[in-house]
Amino acid sequence: MQKKLIALAVAGMASGFAAAQTNVTIYGVLDAGYLYSAGNPGPGIKGTNTFSGVANGLTAGNRLGFKGEEALGNGLKAVFTLEYGLEIDQNTGIAYARQQFVGLASNYGTLSLGRQYAPGFDATANNDALDATDLSIQSSLSYLAGNTITPNGPARFNNSVAYTSNNLSGFTLKGIYSFGESRLNNTYNNDTNSTLDNSAFGLGLNYANGPVNLDAVYQSQLSVAPPNCTGNPNFPNCSSGAAPYKVPGTSKSINEWYVGGSWDFNVVKAFASYQALYNNNKVALGDVNFASLATSNVKSNNLWTVGLTAPIGRGTLGIGYGRLSLNNRNMQDGDSWGAGTMYTYPLSKRTAIYAAYSYFSNDKYAIPGGAIAVPGNGVGALGESNYALGAGLRHSF
Repeated sequence: MQKKLIALAVAGMASGFAAAQTNVTIYGVLDAGYLYSAGNPGPGIKGTNTFSGVANGLTAGNRLGFKGEEALGNGLKAVFTLEYGLEIDQNTGIAYARQQFVGLASNYGTLSLGRQYAPGFDATANNDALDATDLSIQSSLSYLAGNTITPNGPARFNNSVAYTSNNLSGFTLKGIYSFGESRLNNTYNNDTNSTLDNSAFGLGLNYANGPVNLDAVYQSQLSVAPPNCTGNPNFPNCSSGAAPYKVPGTSKSINEWYVGGSWDFNVVKAFASYQALYNNNKVALGDVNFASLATSNVKSNNLWTVGLTAPIGRGTLGIGYGRLSLNNRNMQDGDSWGAGTMYTYPLSKRTAIYAAYSYFSNDKYAIPGGAIAVPGNGVGALGESNYALGAGLRHSF
């Protein structure tokens, strides 16, 4: 009898210990296809700028991820995510961290620290008829224009602390702050570590209820300063290997806002979005942490998109259109526009085949817009048009 009691006690302790362990989920996406893209290379250049070959991540970024949680009692739990991008068409393995953070979650929401999505990432993905893919109009134009409200890399903030509320009658609130942690010469030969320069924050509100989804986002890059001043005429005290030198009064904010929504009418689903960016810097600052826009003459930009999706057989057909307008400081204003379509056919709950086409047209004062699915620098050129056509296979696990 005593042996049985001891055995039951040991079993109870073991089960209690097992219940306290972190539950870990391994997940990922594998996406690859054939892509052909062509366009005029620009004035004075003969021939056609083309790409033909295998490309990866055409409709979803390839990734390998680990996420888990551990119950800590009284509704509190520890959570984490480690997610890494993959280039499966080349022998490059793990290329970069998409997300990596740790946090605490409770009935009051989730507080987390690390490299995380800013609110603009999910908002733009929610309201795009082309699923925020690398052939999407909004995805391509927002990324190439230097916006952080985009479903791409610039919408991931490093060194960040974020809070995400639980769903409250359809509403979800998210806030994020990214510490700059950049080393700058704020005074000559006085090397100081700044947490304000090159910092950023974002606020987002989502409403999702039945057929309706609405998003509103505000994001700002604060005291945008160059991480490398070598060779920049605006920073004459720099020399090769010198620490960045911040010129007083030149490093200011870059502010953005976004509104978007979708409505599912069952027969079709409609999408629309509008966003704007204001660059308060008046001189070229060199490459910055969150966007390259500060190197250009762009004072502001705005981008609007519309789209529709509809079920066709077992699959879904999507169409989208968008226009990007630039307010340039030292030259005429510019425009780029694009239109595209995509058909996705599910082979199972986790596997789908797809085909997509996008077309872009740029004036000579705009950006060299084109589908960011094209490897390298793409085929877009100022004052020229281009197109991309791709088809492939996507598997999630």
